[in-house]
Amino acid sequence: MDAKTCIQKLQYVGVLAFATVDREGSPQVRNISAIHYEADAIYFFTARGKDFCRELLADGRVQILGYTKYKEMIRLSAKAEPAAEEEQQKWMDVIFREQPYLANVYPGDTRSIGIIFEIRRAEMEYFNLGVRPIFRETYTVGEASPRPKGYEIGEACIGCGICAEHCPQGCIQEGEPFRIQQEHCLHCGNCREHCPVSAVRRREEQKK
Repeated sequence: MDAKTCIQKLQYVGVLAFATVDREGSPQVRNISAIHYEADAIYFFTARGKDFCRELLADGRVQILGYTKYKEMIRLSAKAEPAAEEEQQKWMDVIFREQPYLANVYPGDTRSIGIIFEIRRAEMEYFNLGVRPIFRETYTVGEASPRPKGYEIGEACIGCGICAEHCPQGCIQEGEPFRIQQEHCLHCGNCREHCPVSAVRRREEQKK
């Protein structure tokens, strides 16, 4: 699995959920299918009058979620920006050609109310619940930097094995200290709650 394959899977899903935050700080989610995929970017269409567009212009942060029939979750955390003015028409034509239904939604020159946003940098999470142990990995698009998530076991570990006994996926290996296989971790925190010496910490805490 890699970022390119994840983008291909999103393309097969077709309709993706886009999450933003409105002016009151409330989460908003839309299903978007007017999307075009390039090897190094994602382009999508919306209308300038929509709240979705105003939220993107005001902040730009967006999370995009696709879920396949094979129980694969793919999530992008990114910042969307308007495509360059000289490229707006180009990508609009591409999206309308690839998504013929859009001609019924915005017939004729009414498509001019639209704006094309692009995503060139993103953190991408792949999470497959259809296998055991589950599999997860993080990739990047462009120059994005992935953030550490999940849990690690620190030097305070006494080797009792209680964490491994309580891991739903059996992904904790014996050692000094015990080690969590990050690619199979659910991030559920069960190991942390049962550790008698508080040796399990969130990975973002370990980096401080």
